[in-house]
Amino acid sequence: MSYLSIEFALAFVGFFTVYWGCRRMPSMQNLLLLLASYLFYAKLDWRFASILAVYTLVQHGLSRRMSASANPRRWLQASLLLAVGNLALFKYFDFFRESAQAGLNALGVTALLPALDILMPVGISFYTFQSVSYFVSVYRKEIKPAALPQFALFLAFFPTLLAGPICRAGDLLEQLRSPARRQVAQLDRALGLIALALLKKLWLAGWLASAWVDPVFAAPDTFHTLEVWAAFYAYALQIYLDFSGYTDLVTALALLLGIQLPRNFDAPYLALNLRDFWRRWHISLSSWIRDYVYIPLGGNRDGFARAQINLLAAMLLSGLWHGASLKYLVWGAMHGLGVVALNVGDKLWRRDAVSGASPWLARLITFHYVCLAWVFFRAQSLDEAMDFLRAMFAHSGQELTLNAPGLLLLLALWLAALPMLSSLPERCFGRLAALPWWGKPLLLSAIALLVISLAPSGIPAFIYYQF
Repeated sequence: MSYLSIEFALAFVGFFTVYWGCRRMPSMQNLLLLLASYLFYAKLDWRFASILAVYTLVQHGLSRRMSASANPRRWLQASLLLAVGNLALFKYFDFFRESAQAGLNALGVTALLPALDILMPVGISFYTFQSVSYFVSVYRKEIKPAALPQFALFLAFFPTLLAGPICRAGDLLEQLRSPARRQVAQLDRALGLIALALLKKLWLAGWLASAWVDPVFAAPDTFHTLEVWAAFYAYALQIYLDFSGYTDLVTALALLLGIQLPRNFDAPYLALNLRDFWRRWHISLSSWIRDYVYIPLGGNRDGFARAQINLLAAMLLSGLWHGASLKYLVWGAMHGLGVVALNVGDKLWRRDAVSGASPWLARLITFHYVCLAWVFFRAQSLDEAMDFLRAMFAHSGQELTLNAPGLLLLLALWLAALPMLSSLPERCFGRLAALPWWGKPLLLSAIALLVISLAPSGIPAFIYYQF
């Protein structure tokens, strides 16, 4: 069931009515949320819900033992081993088996490693990372251990279950187990975010994908060079609209349930350098990698050189988190090496020399480097990525079949207008709040009908569902 389907919308309206009918009993609301989350997950595949339930039970048992043990570190290590092992089995087994098999073949060893037909549960990376944040917080005594229903809801909360944002235990869990009565949080903002999500995902991201990105990436050598360049930029816009649109939608759903989620995007294409980009893009993941990988590896405590090694390792893990494929490792390595190069440059010369002299030049350089890395992220393989890059600079002689100059102009105008566009949603939310109560549903219905009429047919999947 997609968040964008009519089926989900009707189910949510019904659930919303029952949920707020129990507004005097937060514990009952939590029980309803837990039941709805597991039903939603089981609707995708009952095996996904079964795996999550077993994982939750075992991890909760380990957390109880850790909080009562005189040697809690042993139980922390056991929980982390379970988290990594569970993720490795379902998400990375085939990748490591194929890599090991290729290594054996290169050495002339004829042994055939066993293959397993494993179905990867949707959202496994997100709830695994949330469980790690919970265990570390309990170990550090930042929070008290949660009761089983509360911990289960923390991992299964349906607005964040499939593709985040990755929530910290000290944030989401504390809201879920608070005895205070909940209220619909920022209703006008929630309604505005739903409208914005429809505009971003159903219309703009859907149009870019169907008209430009998908056909050109599938066969770049059959398109004119300008069309390949247009697809190069179009994907950068598509993935931002797709993922930030998803975040807008689930943030709105959570607000309607009285829960606030962390911010996940902050105008990432206005970044002055790659460090700045990762402070703005997928903030919940980048901050998680910083706090639970980079800093535990040593951070910058052991000198400059070791800090760069730690940083590169963290970015490689970020790449591998997105998928068990060499192309994601290349994407992570490009970002890691780019940030290391920035740090080395800062150490050799004065800090932020380029951005200080010309912020727009710094933004353009950063944006193009990010776009270049996106090619490896989007392509189905390294070979396809290289084919796409060759098509960008090869004069294939193909005639223009798409309006590449028009799209390139639109993309250039969008990039130039980014500083203004980044603040536009908040201004629109303020205007929405000023409307009379009857005007809000009329406006949102008109936006929904307009988007549906302009959007490609069908219900598109969100890109980050696969991670």
